[in-house]
Amino acid sequence: MEKYYVNKNAQDNGDHEVHKESCSRLPDEENRIYLGKFPSCHGAVKEAKKHYTGADGCFYCSPECHTS
Repeated sequence: MEKYYVNKNAQDNGDHEVHKESCSRLPDEENRIYLGKFPSCHGAVKEAKKHYTGADGCFYCSPECHTS
């Protein structure tokens, strides 16, 4: 299980990216919300959508959940 976070800052397209704790592109602590531990990014993105309807997986650490 991996710890996941969602970026508080939206991308240019309006999405808030979901990152694994180990991601090299993890936002600074003040710019992220801890989502919890999940076996895959799918559960983390679902949790992130409770905060931001436009949540999406990170292209680099969660490509299977990256849609745009």
